[in-house]
Amino acid sequence: MSVTWSAVLLSQGDRPVELRAAVDSLLAQQDVSLEVIVVGNGWDPVGLPDGVRTVYLKKNLGIPKGRNKGVRETKGKYLYFLDDDAMLPEADTVARVERMFVEKAHLGMVQTRISSPGGVTAKRWVPRMRDKDPLRSSEVFSVLEGSVAVRKRALSNASGWASRFFYAHEGIELAWRVWDAGYTVEYRADLVAHHPLVDPARHDDQLWLNARNRVWLAKRNLPCPVAVAYVVNWTAVSVLRNIRHPASTGAWLKGAGNGIRTDGGKRRPMSWRTVWAMTKRGRPPII
Repeated sequence: MSVTWSAVLLSQGDRPVELRAAVDSLLAQQDVSLEVIVVGNGWDPVGLPDGVRTVYLKKNLGIPKGRNKGVRETKGKYLYFLDDDAMLPEADTVARVERMFVEKAHLGMVQTRISSPGGVTAKRWVPRMRDKDPLRSSEVFSVLEGSVAVRKRALSNASGWASRFFYAHEGIELAWRVWDAGYTVEYRADLVAHHPLVDPARHDDQLWLNARNRVWLAKRNLPCPVAVAYVVNWTAVSVLRNIRHPASTGAWLKGAGNGIRTDGGKRRPMSWRTVWAMTKRGRPPII
């Protein structure tokens, strides 16, 4: 039987118990033809169930580039990306996503609801700016990358994950590019992945990466006037958030400055049609 789904997991080998649970939850999916590929980001994957394919990367290439390396080895027309410390508690999750893709030719990408094993969904896990109700499904313009399904064709049309980003905001860029390729992106509250609750605190190096990638995101994807507004707005928001923490403010500003000075990759600004589609849905790309 030909493979319809390819699941890609990225791991550095430092969470073997969680990785095994993630892999097992994918292998347990029913009524789908699915292969599992584990990408070792600076780690040669070992200790995995028979039939799991592996990709060994000699050094940590970052999250988006590591995922792209895994995608090159996939055979399915649909892809599932799952964090190595997440798992799918229900055995029909992938089959239900497949039915959505079949029924909606325009649907390009789906993010599941993410909750802790105890059923708690953090507000930051809901990819909407204002409405953080985790039980409401909707179209969205960003995804939390830990549990995402995407058509391979849509991913290809979007030029894959933003390899240069290393970490942070690659889910925003991919969602924008999937929309710009003529597809839609949905957050589905009725589909669930489990993920442990973790401390959301950001260190200065993470703030630096967040800031640099915000600027790269704008430079790579937005029409010039919109890109300027986006960077100005996010700089103001970030400075106000960290106003009582000068070191954090400094890290953000240095990261933003680096993003302005450096090449974030090929520029492919979205169409004004996409800008308008986002604006109509309450998410203009200037915020």
